[in-house]
Amino acid sequence: MIGERTSPDGRRIAVLGAGANGASIGADLTRAGHDVTLIEQWPDHVAAMRADGLTVRMPDRVERTEVTTAHLCEVATVIEPFDVVLMLMKAYDSRWAAQLIEPHLAPDGLLVGVQNGMTIDTIAEVVGPERTLGCVIEVSSTMYEPGIVERHSGPDRSWFAVGSVTEATVGRESEIAGLLAWAGTAEVVDDIRSAKWMKLVSNATTLVTTASLGLPMQAALDHPGMRELMLRSGQEALDAALADGRTITPIFGLDADDVSRPETVVETLLDTLYGGFVLPSTTTTILQDWTKGRHSEVDDINGHVVDTARRLGLAAPVNAAVVEVAHRIERREIAPSPDNLRLLLTLAGS
Repeated sequence: MIGERTSPDGRRIAVLGAGANGASIGADLTRAGHDVTLIEQWPDHVAAMRADGLTVRMPDRVERTEVTTAHLCEVATVIEPFDVVLMLMKAYDSRWAAQLIEPHLAPDGLLVGVQNGMTIDTIAEVVGPERTLGCVIEVSSTMYEPGIVERHSGPDRSWFAVGSVTEATVGRESEIAGLLAWAGTAEVVDDIRSAKWMKLVSNATTLVTTASLGLPMQAALDHPGMRELMLRSGQEALDAALADGRTITPIFGLDADDVSRPETVVETLLDTLYGGFVLPSTTTTILQDWTKGRHSEVDDINGHVVDTARRLGLAAPVNAAVVEVAHRIERREIAPSPDNLRLLLTLAGS
C-alpha cells in the first residue's frame, strides 16, 4: 500500500540524526507544515542551520528551509514529548540514541528506525515493540559543509517502506508512511523484517564494495571484474536471508513479479538501484564516512551477513573479504583504491 501524505495535525516530530538524509527529510516535513525538530550531534551543523537555515541542493532545484534544531546535549531540556521520532543515526549508534530519546517519546509515540542494518530489535528493546516501527530507506545524499546537503535523489526519486514488528502497531504504519510521503514514495509492507533484509542484500552488494575502490558508485561498477564480485556478495547475503527464514520481498518500488526468480533477484536489485537512484557522481555513505575519517557501518551490513551465514553453517567468503578490507582501511593500513579489487578477490578465494 502506498502512503498518502499526512496533513499537519499537531504531532511533535523529531528527526534524530540530522545528517544528509535526516536533514533533507526534516526539511521536507517542515516545508509541509509539520512541527519538526532536527536533533544533531555535529555542533557546526546545528549552528549553521540556526544561523542560515538548511540548504538542500538537488539536481533540478535548490531549497532553503528555516528549521528548528537541537544539539544532542540539549535533548535533556525537552519538556513536551515527541509523538514521532524518525531515527536516522548510524546503525551502530542505534542503542544509545534510542536510550537518549526514550524519556522524551510519548507513551503512545512511535520511534522509527529509518536506517540501514537490522536495527529493529535493538530499538524495540529500548522503547518497547509497541512503540517501534521498522523502515527501509533509499535516499541518495551527501553533506560535507555544515548546513548544506547535496541530495542526489529528490522526493520524486526517493523511496521508503514502513512496517510493524508487533500486532500492537498494526494499523499505525500509515501514520509514518503519510509523513515520509512528503520526502519520497512511501509504502506500507506486511513483512518489514524481510524488507529490511532485502535492503541489506542491496547494501551488501554495493555500499562497502564500491567504497573500497574509492570511486563513485557508477565508476566502481564499471571497473573490470567489479560487477561480478558485487553480485557474488549480494547472493551470499540473499542466501543467508533465506536460510534465516526471510522471504524475497520487492523493494525500491518493484512488484512481486520483478523478484519472482530467486536466481536473478540480486541483479534486479542492483540494476534497479543504479537505474533509479544513482547519479554519476553518487558515492556511498561508506566512502563518505572514510573521507571524513570515520568508521563505517560495514559490521552492520557485510558483517551481519558473515555472522548470519556462520550461525547457519553457510559460507560467505566475499562478504568476509569485504569486511577485512574495510577494517584495513579503517585502521589506515590501506587506502580506498581500485587496487583493492585484487585484494578482495584474493581474500575471497577467487
